[in-house]
Amino acid sequence: MNTPASPTPSASPTPSASPTPSASPPVRLLIVDDDPLVRAGLTLMLGGADDIDIVGEGADGSEVAALVERLRPDVVLMDIRMPGMDGLTATEELRRRPGAPEVVVLTTFHADEQVLRAIRAGAAGFVLKDTPPARIVDSVRRVAAGDPVLSPAVTRQLMARAAGGAPDDRTSRTERARRRFAELAEREREVAVAVGRGHSNAEIAGELYLSVATVKTQVSRILARLDLNNRVQIALLVHDAGLLDTDDEESDGLR
Repeated sequence: MNTPASPTPSASPTPSASPTPSASPPVRLLIVDDDPLVRAGLTLMLGGADDIDIVGEGADGSEVAALVERLRPDVVLMDIRMPGMDGLTATEELRRRPGAPEVVVLTTFHADEQVLRAIRAGAAGFVLKDTPPARIVDSVRRVAAGDPVLSPAVTRQLMARAAGGAPDDRTSRTERARRRFAELAEREREVAVAVGRGHSNAEIAGELYLSVATVKTQVSRILARLDLNNRVQIALLVHDAGLLDTDDEESDGLR
């Protein structure tokens, strides 16, 4: 009788030897500010985070396009006021490019008209220059993950500023916004209004009895259908359409 052969060792690694999943690559960050001291402070502040890699610095908005082309950052931290090309113009030009990085604008004002212009241009949010370091680091992380950075208080101020202007201008803006919302399916409109109220994906999922993955898909569809850059622009459009303070009967006109 033949003796049974010993089991052949498996070629696959044992569970203890299996490789651990690699961590996500660090966020590639470009800092643009005309003040070298501000740049140095931001570099020191953000460079200490293990998951943020500062790939370069710029001193003027006119340098941004070339720096982005060469360095391929995920996020640009952009000062608004610079003596050459300001951060607003640079943001507008950058966000028109396919595959553009996210932009967070730096400002010294809570509700400056310039901040609103930056948001409409496609910036993912803004941080004040006197924001605590930990919050600036968190803001970069959140924006890189697709989560705009605007506090509810600041959002309300921006919405109020957006609502300004002559009555005819406001009426025209509302009509344009409502026409755009008419392009969305009913569920997409519901998700858009929830985004406009500042709800997170998880909150929207619970409110509308959807999965978080479905909410993410709906948000992506809304952005594509309306040719918008991020959730902040969805919120502004919801506000322009006059949907934030209306009840269900009033919003039925869009359904």
